[in-house]
Amino acid sequence: KCLQIINFYYSRHSQSEKSSYIVSTATASMSGVKARKYVLRSMFHGAPKKEDFEIAEEELPPLQDGEVLFEAEWWTVDPYMRLVAVVGETMSGGQVARVIQSKNKDYEVGTLAIAFFGWRTHTVIDPAKDTTSGLVAVPVAKLDPTMFSDDISSSTALGILGMTGATAYFG
Repeated sequence: KCLQIINFYYSRHSQSEKSSYIVSTATASMSGVKARKYVLRSMFHGAPKKEDFEIAEEELPPLQDGEVLFEAEWWTVDPYMRLVAVVGETMSGGQVARVIQSKNKDYEVGTLAIAFFGWRTHTVIDPAKDTTSGLVAVPVAKLDPTMFSDDISSSTALGILGMTGATAYFG
């Protein structure tokens, strides 16, 4: 039910469907890109409801030297989020994101990465400087694109190949 409320798994759609989604969520403007983010409106009890969240828009600044613009492909929905959720803040969480603009020689357009950007469509960050997002101090980590295919989604970096999988395997 939560996945129906927070409909963010758009990366499995065809390229044409994905392109139309991207156009509707990332509107280019003179000052950058408008990102959409899920802000916790009220603490939920039981299953989250649509009215517990607000979708807010945020104008992102133009890229400075060393910065990268990431676009989310997958977000996490994990049990720990209930413990760290803060009313009025963007929901925390990990995501697989793709570089769509870059002024950083180490992050070419198209690069996949995993980071704790929270529930937001777009993030501007200098990976060499900014390693803190919310409660987590973790650097942005590039993902090896050869790990994924039509049969193996990049979402596995958050699931079986990520923290959830490591917790299941190691305990």
